[in-house]
Amino acid sequence: MEKRRFGRLGREVGVIGLGAWQLGADWGEVTEEDAHATLAAAVGSGVTFIDTADVYGDGRSEQVIGSFRKDHPGLTIATKMGRRVAQEPGNYTLDNFRAWTDRSRANLGVETLDLVQLHCPPTPVFSTDEVYDALDTLVQEKRIAAYGVSVEKVDEALAAIARPGTASVQIIFNALRLKPLERVLPAAAEAGVGIIARVPLASGLLSGRYDENTTFSADDHRNYNRHGEAFDVGETFSGVDYATGLEAVGRLRPYVPQGATMAQFALRWILDHPAVTVVIPGARNGDQARGNAAAAGLPPLPAEAHQAVQAVYDDLIRPQVHDRW
Repeated sequence: MEKRRFGRLGREVGVIGLGAWQLGADWGEVTEEDAHATLAAAVGSGVTFIDTADVYGDGRSEQVIGSFRKDHPGLTIATKMGRRVAQEPGNYTLDNFRAWTDRSRANLGVETLDLVQLHCPPTPVFSTDEVYDALDTLVQEKRIAAYGVSVEKVDEALAAIARPGTASVQIIFNALRLKPLERVLPAAAEAGVGIIARVPLASGLLSGRYDENTTFSADDHRNYNRHGEAFDVGETFSGVDYATGLEAVGRLRPYVPQGATMAQFALRWILDHPAVTVVIPGARNGDQARGNAAAAGLPPLPAEAHQAVQAVYDDLIRPQVHDRW
């Protein structure tokens, strides 16, 4: 698998990673056996970067990955912190950061966490000097090797990129969410900050496997968070109305290369942007993990495919999402 340099992290990672939200909760039931099989399939396909969070299954995702990692050295594990408490800027303190990272270190079974990201905190946090001072202290104490942020909004990303210690920005970027192309990706490239593209398949919409008759289980956020009832609606189908998303996928399907899947097309489209360091599709089983990883082996998409994505976005998606995040 192609690797890209994670500048301030000081290492290279495979361009397709694995998002491990599914291995914790909120996507329906995933057994520990299935979780290990998914991890094994991903790593066996060249994945070297896995993204998790302390809140996924209240630590379950971290624990499963920590167990798996014992027999698979050399992986880069990124976790996130800050969503297990009330979303108030005053909670983002050095004492809390120490407690949160200590818990993640125990869950993952490591002394030093590879990368810790603030998990979509309140907007004022991104501009608070004391927050970055605290994160720098965690690095000095060797609790963490590096830190980054996960954001909802473009302006939050730009605020973090301006800080000299920020190693990465995780942001929703896919064929239905193009706004990061305007300022975030250029700013990150200039600063040497890694870009982690999350929700790359728009919660499965861009897999091409769903239609108007698809149903989701009660414990799946694609059922209970369609209007932002539990957390930011942008995390579910990228904030796009489900029916509109299906129409967009229908228009893009003719541009899928022969022999590739719709999901692989969507992932390859992201990888065609060199400012992206790694894209982190989720997977609930080994077949999905292997299929996602195979997208890295596709050649770059032709210009007409990129033009089609832009046209569909401008026509269908831009009015819904562009000014929201």
